[in-house]
Amino acid sequence: MCLIGFALDAHDDFVLLLAANRDEYYAREADPAGWWGDRGPVWGGRDRVAGGSWLAIDRHGRLAAVTNVREPGAAPGRRSRGELVADFVGADVPIDAWAAQVAARGDDYAGFNLLLFDPGAAQPALYVSNRHPRRVLEVPPGVHGLSNHLLDTDWPKVHSLRRRIADALDDPQAPVDAVLLEALADRSQPPDEVLPDTGIGLERERVLAPAMIVAPGLGYGTRASTLVAIRRDGRIETVERSWTPDGDSVRIAGDRRARFNAVRRTPAR
Repeated sequence: MCLIGFALDAHDDFVLLLAANRDEYYAREADPAGWWGDRGPVWGGRDRVAGGSWLAIDRHGRLAAVTNVREPGAAPGRRSRGELVADFVGADVPIDAWAAQVAARGDDYAGFNLLLFDPGAAQPALYVSNRHPRRVLEVPPGVHGLSNHLLDTDWPKVHSLRRRIADALDDPQAPVDAVLLEALADRSQPPDEVLPDTGIGLERERVLAPAMIVAPGLGYGTRASTLVAIRRDGRIETVERSWTPDGDSVRIAGDRRARFNAVRRTPAR
């Protein structure tokens, strides 16, 4: 997943509102979002290659999402970053203890950014990265964005998605799902002078700059767009829109939705 925007405790109706795109090679096999049969009550997509996930949520509202850090020429990690998502959701380990465990073994992975949410925790949102000098940060309330660098790095598509989330929350008449899916499908090309320089060359920076990446010639692009809303009354609503290449462009391959009420955890004895 290469783009995430989210509003944390920033609206009267939502504990969390999250919009994200997963960018990946088209040839890498994956299962679309659904309920997992082997990990308890967890909803999300699954990577068939390594068995992990890019974004998943359980019935308690415990959610994780991961992006890679863009590092041209970096060696692959010993472990898959997708396991960081799959192993967090549905687990009983407190969010702060889990974040500390991940930080301690961070060198086992290629560069990653991991977002952890647990609405029932004293620290409901944590950011973990093996490329940040502090490794674990508490995420403050507000509207945030993440791509393939550190949290809230102001890349054009990160800035744009944060703004569109904030605008949607400020407009009580806005159909949030439609507005944010449109934002995730934005193929606008930022001007060259505002593009980051991540060591991949200007031509490739242009390809990766839009919110939605469409590069069938490279066999790569946005594969899924996901929305998650955790409401203050405990309702959780999710939607994943899948994309598939269609000649020189892409088309919608389907939408998958889940709506459920958050289940309270039974206190440990």
